[in-house]
Amino acid sequence: MSPTRETARSGRRLVIVESPAKAKTIKGYLGPGYVVEASVGHIRDLPNGAAEVPAEYKGQPWARLGVNVDSDFQPIYVVNADKKAQVKKLKDLLKESDELFLATDEDREGEAIAWHLQEILKPKVPVHRMVFHEITKDAIQEAVRNPRELNQRLVDAQETRRILDRLYGYEVSPVLWKKVMPRLSAGRVQSVATRLVVERERERMAFRSADYWDLTGTFHAGRAGDASDPSAFAARLTAVDGRRVAQGRDFDPATGALKDSANVLHLDEANARALAAALADTRFAVRSVESKPYRRSPYAPFRTTTLQQEASRKLGLGAKATMQVAQKLYENGFITYMRTDSTTLSETAISAARAQVTQLYGADYLPDKPRVYAGKVKNAQEAHEAIRPSGDRFRTPGETGLTGDQFRLYELIWMRTVASQMKDAVGQSVTVKVAGTSADGRDAEFSASGKIITFHGFLKAYVEGADDPNAELDDRERRLPQVAEGDPLTAHEITADGHSTKPPARYTEASLVKELEEREIGRPSTYATILGTILDRGYVFKKGTALVPTFLSFAVVNLLEKHFGRLVDYDFTASMEDDLDRIARGEAQSVPWLRRFYFGTDDADAAAVEPVAVRNGHGDHLGGLKELVEDLGAIDAREISSFPVGNGIVLRVGRYGPYIERGEKGEDSHRRADVPADLPPDELSVEYAEELFARPSGEFELGDDPVTGRRIVAKDGRYGPYVTEVLPEDTPKTGKNAVKPRTASLFKSMSLDTVTLEDALRLMSLPRVVGSDPDGVEITAQNGRYGPYLKRGTDSRSLESEDQIFTITLDEALAIYAQPKARGRAAAKPPLKELGTDPVSERPVVVKDGRFGPYVTDGETNATLRRDDDVETITPERGYELLAEKRAKGPVKKAAAKKAPAKKTAAKKTAAKAAGSAPAKKTAAKKTTGA
Repeated sequence: MSPTRETARSGRRLVIVESPAKAKTIKGYLGPGYVVEASVGHIRDLPNGAAEVPAEYKGQPWARLGVNVDSDFQPIYVVNADKKAQVKKLKDLLKESDELFLATDEDREGEAIAWHLQEILKPKVPVHRMVFHEITKDAIQEAVRNPRELNQRLVDAQETRRILDRLYGYEVSPVLWKKVMPRLSAGRVQSVATRLVVERERERMAFRSADYWDLTGTFHAGRAGDASDPSAFAARLTAVDGRRVAQGRDFDPATGALKDSANVLHLDEANARALAAALADTRFAVRSVESKPYRRSPYAPFRTTTLQQEASRKLGLGAKATMQVAQKLYENGFITYMRTDSTTLSETAISAARAQVTQLYGADYLPDKPRVYAGKVKNAQEAHEAIRPSGDRFRTPGETGLTGDQFRLYELIWMRTVASQMKDAVGQSVTVKVAGTSADGRDAEFSASGKIITFHGFLKAYVEGADDPNAELDDRERRLPQVAEGDPLTAHEITADGHSTKPPARYTEASLVKELEEREIGRPSTYATILGTILDRGYVFKKGTALVPTFLSFAVVNLLEKHFGRLVDYDFTASMEDDLDRIARGEAQSVPWLRRFYFGTDDADAAAVEPVAVRNGHGDHLGGLKELVEDLGAIDAREISSFPVGNGIVLRVGRYGPYIERGEKGEDSHRRADVPADLPPDELSVEYAEELFARPSGEFELGDDPVTGRRIVAKDGRYGPYVTEVLPEDTPKTGKNAVKPRTASLFKSMSLDTVTLEDALRLMSLPRVVGSDPDGVEITAQNGRYGPYLKRGTDSRSLESEDQIFTITLDEALAIYAQPKARGRAAAKPPLKELGTDPVSERPVVVKDGRFGPYVTDGETNATLRRDDDVETITPERGYELLAEKRAKGPVKKAAAKKAPAKKTAAKKTAAKAAGSAPAKKTAAKKTTGA
């Protein structure tokens, strides 16, 4: 009997999921006896800053970490400040419930959220762990009927990861603040991902191009042809007198030199053109024809990383955007869970896919037996299927009613799933070699390859994309004439072609995800977050689809490689992942492992973590992070942020951005120039650096003020170009007699290289007195933070342009003041950003600029953006989450004005304080909570 059977008639069951959208969908599949509510993500975590550390732990040396490193790495958990109202709501709902179902996602993180909910809610009713990997009526009802217990091993594994990442981030990040720039961050996977992008850029910077030439011939078989048997084909020169003709792969990328000059022929332009001329009248013949069977099997169904890669290649969606769209599809019941390492399909899914193959393509495309795909991901931790359309019958894209990115991503998933259960594509691949003797007696061999697909099989439904835009896709046919060895051929045209070797391509989101997965670094389900982090932190920016490292990331990686080499070592990071999975499987213990990572080698714990030491070879031990971050004396901040450009020019990463410098400060030869923040590092050459030095920048002397005699200069400052006066050296700069120089920002229409002394003096003369009104009140024109404006007493009026500051007359100013001033709210400003439709209110959500900063609104509920939220990068899901939190808090209650006798109130406060002064005895527990 199911645990809910007895209470189904009269009981009340509380189901807690993670998101409001999921709650709404699931509620529709359950009966009236169920209350479905969202936790809105994590409700409890390690303290996010000193302010959140509970009072009883403040003053402890480890309190800033939120982890008691001196007591078996016990974490301090606190309820997130913005989740307290939601926790209260969940507790109130639980009081009225007979059973509790924890229905968070079925992975490590979801299991941890369920555990935190149980710890905070402290339910006195039966608790069940409800799991499902698709949100359909059958799946949800089946999950209710067959709950399981909380998997403590998954919880412990996730907790170990969380503690490890906290120790890494909170100990290494401050080093970056001190030695590179404030507000930077380091992370176990994000730092390694950044290093990969930086190393690729280093390869591009070290790259030396090489030029090479070859020939292309167009040959005719001497008969009429058709589409199935063409008469002409193109072939490329591959060998001369038995020596292979050099191609791009034959050159050393660091020197541009040919690697094997003894066996490979390097043709330059003159030799290539001479050979082409010598072959003009040559008789050619087929030297050989090689034919091989071609067979291509379907691609496995999507898992998280392959979905991200294909969505990037085919739809132009970044990893983060892909996961956001997939989350919506999952929560609304269109696809199965989208964070999975598995390529397995359930029997239900296989039957659904095979049914659609027959229905859409015919029985000829259906293999006799269902296809089964073995998992390729080491230590795959999720128990889910591959990502597929939900249900026991797949909806075609046209049946879903979806639009936009949701439609396109669903279509991609649907096509890939159906194709995975189709027959192989088969055909023939053919290589034809053509030979002839040149006029000067050299043997020239050309080669052409072709492919004929005789049965397209799964390629009828789906063709995988490629990271290389020039790569041929699997369904591309290249037909060659049906020729045999010895057949004569006529060369219609032979041309000489020049080529240059190319530097290695930068990573895209898709190729970086692929690289991380192949190196077994991190978990595939976290890659989208990692990519988002390195973009948001300014370590990487996008140029088209390419990921370009900033000069800031060069400084960060330089520091980490020189002083924390083990922490960004690829093999070591992958080995740590293995160890974490060993802990998850119960093959290693968490506390000894963390102790060794943080404090260093501990012989007593060696057995628990020996495999990583063995894998590291060369005696490198697992940890000692604490000692590393405490010894900062050896880190030269200037050195790790300086990079030679050439000709005595050095690039430096300063606190306000990158700049180039030549010579020492104070010397006549010293030059300095800012470097554009979005300049790709491989484009900073000596020539470009000289251009930057020559550009108007730094300080420009405009002349002397005829009234004061002080020198007036123009500068390019942190907040834009401005003009200022230079005060005499003996002018007091501090104290009550301090004198500040007159300073004024340039108008938007001005620039440093055109501003004049007259312009500067006018700017520094502001505010300008326009005149006085009939009552004698002075009216001034001035420039402010929000643009040009008039001011009369406390009454301000905006001007239309900066130029009006100097041209507006008293009559024009009085005319403006004669107009009634808009009262109350000004005209509504246009939205800063549109996010989509809120899953709860089903109203459009936008970001607006308000009196207290930007906020999200659906027209009914407003929620101010948090400090870490940014208008440019905020996602629809984050906007919906903020609104859900605001709704959960309910309307703001206005306190009734009550007057109570002061003495009585004071007495109550004193009594309350006394009652709370004696600390309660704590029971020793494994987890320390601040809830």
